[in-house]
Amino acid sequence: MALADGVFAIALTLLVLDLSIGPGLNDEEYHDALREVLPNLGAYAISLIVLAGFWRENRMLFHGVRQVDAQVITLTLLGLGLAALVPFPTVLVAEYGHESISVVIYSAVVAALGAVHLALLLVIARRPWLSGDEKPLRDVTVSALEMGSTVAVFVVTIPLALAVGPAAMWWWLVLIPVKVWLGRRSTAA
Repeated sequence: MALADGVFAIALTLLVLDLSIGPGLNDEEYHDALREVLPNLGAYAISLIVLAGFWRENRMLFHGVRQVDAQVITLTLLGLGLAALVPFPTVLVAEYGHESISVVIYSAVVAALGAVHLALLLVIARRPWLSGDEKPLRDVTVSALEMGSTVAVFVVTIPLALAVGPAAMWWWLVLIPVKVWLGRRSTAA
């Protein structure tokens, strides 16, 4: 857990490094610089939400885990590697958001991270001896649906971006009502 927390903290910190405005600007240059940093702020906000969601999921996944096996370790390291990679496609979306390939790369990284988390959930759920007597924090089915919806939305974005261009990023907003609905189901369960 400490390693995962550290990786997510570093990834979140790396996101903010692209947010800067040079010193010694006159009023007009300062306002231009502020306008130029807006895409970076938007990409930062999106990736902050994405990484925070995955960090929360990671904490829930390992809540009751008392021991791990080689497959859990491998999937965990793969997931942490993908989480650490998120700042790179974030820069691509911020600086080259008008390019479809930037949206494709961002979507592929997030979808891969989601798929790894989903695989971890299923491995842990199917190996009760890893958790002992500890009950999961959330219903496994609802968790799988939530993680699967994230993967599905970002996977669908890839061909969508190739077909309609960077506007495909708006498709990510479908996750808001889906996550709200699944959150209510989780609370009810």
